[in-house]
Amino acid sequence: MEESSSNVLSSEKSGKMKRTKKRNKGEGDDEEEQVFNFNKPADKGDDDEDLSDSEDSVYSGLEDSGSDSEEREEGSHDDDDDEDDDDEDDADGEQSQQTEDKKKGSEGEDEKKADEYEHDSSDEEDIRNTVGNIPMEWYKDFPHIGYDLDGKKIYKPIRNKDELDDFLDKMENPDYWRTVHDKQTESDIVLSDEQVELVKRLQRGQFGDVSFNEYQPSVEFFSNEVMLHPVTNRPADKRSFIPSLTEKEKVSKLVHAIKMGWIKPRRVEDDSRGRYYDLWATEDSSILAQHKMHLPAPKIPLPGHQESYNPPPEYLFTDEERALWEQQDPSDRKLPFVPKKFSSLRQVPAFPRFIHERFERCLDLYLCPRQRKMRVNVNPEDLIPKLPKPKDLQPFPTTQSLVYRGHSGLVRSISVSPSGQWLASGSDDGSVRFWEVCSSRCVKTVQVGGAVKSIAWNPNPSVCLLAVALDSVVLIVSPSLADKQVISASERLLAGQQEEEPSEGAGPVWSETEGEELSQGIRLKIQHPKAVHQVAWHAKGDYLASVMPDHSSNLQVFIHQLSRRRSQNPFRKNKGLVQCVSFHPVRPYFFVATQRSVRIYNLVKQEMTKKLQANSKWISSMAVHPGGDHVICGSYDCRLSWFDLDLSTKPYKMLRHHKKAVRGVAYHRSYPLFASASDDGSVIVCHGTVYNDLLQNPLIVPVKVLRGHVITHDLGVLDVTFHPTQPWIFSSGADATIRLFT
Repeated sequence: MEESSSNVLSSEKSGKMKRTKKRNKGEGDDEEEQVFNFNKPADKGDDDEDLSDSEDSVYSGLEDSGSDSEEREEGSHDDDDDEDDDDEDDADGEQSQQTEDKKKGSEGEDEKKADEYEHDSSDEEDIRNTVGNIPMEWYKDFPHIGYDLDGKKIYKPIRNKDELDDFLDKMENPDYWRTVHDKQTESDIVLSDEQVELVKRLQRGQFGDVSFNEYQPSVEFFSNEVMLHPVTNRPADKRSFIPSLTEKEKVSKLVHAIKMGWIKPRRVEDDSRGRYYDLWATEDSSILAQHKMHLPAPKIPLPGHQESYNPPPEYLFTDEERALWEQQDPSDRKLPFVPKKFSSLRQVPAFPRFIHERFERCLDLYLCPRQRKMRVNVNPEDLIPKLPKPKDLQPFPTTQSLVYRGHSGLVRSISVSPSGQWLASGSDDGSVRFWEVCSSRCVKTVQVGGAVKSIAWNPNPSVCLLAVALDSVVLIVSPSLADKQVISASERLLAGQQEEEPSEGAGPVWSETEGEELSQGIRLKIQHPKAVHQVAWHAKGDYLASVMPDHSSNLQVFIHQLSRRRSQNPFRKNKGLVQCVSFHPVRPYFFVATQRSVRIYNLVKQEMTKKLQANSKWISSMAVHPGGDHVICGSYDCRLSWFDLDLSTKPYKMLRHHKKAVRGVAYHRSYPLFASASDDGSVIVCHGTVYNDLLQNPLIVPVKVLRGHVITHDLGVLDVTFHPTQPWIFSSGADATIRLFT
């Protein structure tokens, strides 16, 4: 035993010597390294890994560090014994070379291990490669993964496992599920039961330590109770009790100085000299008044050339300028005096208002309240509301597609059939024309013998009728532009018998037409006492309202029932001059617009439910949203008011986009669009989304200005209406044309 241990020591020494020699000597390194690698003893668990791992890899020898070292130590003991025997026999030189290399390799490994664990910290992994703390994917394209102590490359094991091998391994190896590939050391690690349990605990969000109690009470290190003992238990100094001599000296000096009169104590203010009060001290008790912020009085501007006794001639007033100056209010004048010219300074008279001006200046200085305004720096762009871009709000009409020409006078009113196939227009030339929308072809012309003020197509798609207002007559026209079922339904509606009712004297008179009028399609005449300005249908198509603006009488609005041929005046007396009326699209409400306001009446309860203040001088037109909760009004003072009926009686938005009077407004039946037509020759289309959520206000964004009509006799676009299904708009103008924008 002693002999073998001494052999180990000697072999260790010789290994060290050989290694130092090897470090000094640069040549022959590679050969020895190769020999060392090839003649390494086989590991216990590496029999099957030899198939996949390369011979050059240092890892293949370092898989299981404990067993390797034991085996190698045994090998080195055996080799030492062999060496003792072979010294005498002088065995083969090559074999001794190999055994020496073997010894050197195993001892070098041991030493390397000792170095590695000398400075080991418990939380670091056993990192074999020595490339430092860098991402391992940098080495993914290289055959090596780092360098050993001698600067030699540490080669990766050749992992030539393909998918099939992996699958077979998965099927056959019972520990496959607990095998983890370690990228740092490029080896497969089989987790133990404790490690698997730890992983499961961490996945469940529990603490890694089983014995850790997360609910144990916390220890209060600091409490709010005052401790009996101080932080230091040192006894008090002696100097705390003995009076200080230096302080005694200071106090005696002060007492002596006061006695001698060198130091005067504080004097008491005597009131004998009179007290001055700050007049404005108690004026404002707010927080701002507590900050003494002195504001200098505004300075008088320095005298300019106008004040000179001999000003340049361009500063002297001409006769017109002087007359204008005398007419102006003193506060509006640019100069408080008239510049005059004198030949010399001696001839300048005394200024008559001198004392007056000085006195005003004194008043400015002493009585004008001056206050510092806090200035808020606001970026003007932040004040502009953030609106969506128009291209995000498509579709809306953008381009003029068709022009319908044929009228010779200005076209006051247009209306589209409920199917959207036909367009009717009434003009001052005394004719009503029917157009095919898609081709701009005039299909039919009805001469009515007077300037047409208003026309309205019956909104019920199951009948085909048109109401025409001219002078004091309302005509019911059946244009026969539909299939047989619709025409027969219209005939049945018109064939209703007139109910006998006591005549009120001034009510409308119903009469049937005959002869040429009947052949043109005019079926009924309703004669009114005064000139009719507007007609409007109810959504069901049986009721028709007509408007006769007149201050003198209360017969301004009539509602006619077509199937019974009877008329009634819903109001005993009208408050104001009625401009236009409209039926609510769903509920039994009736909107009446006078010059300044819109009144909403409940026809079932026969009472006024709401009065909307338009804040404009003269309402010209009105449209009700298809949902029924919003109304827009156009006025002759260039404004468009949007009312939210659930919100208030004041306009939710006032739009002043037009330069001249707004003549017509319209909502689209299905798209969130509304439009206004004006005498400036333009139609402005706006996007108006109405939300079901009562807390969210409607979104109103102007999207397009449509131009095309020529202004004639200071009149531009007179009426505007949307197509019932497409995002198209029709406008009629004083230039005797109708234009379609799509």
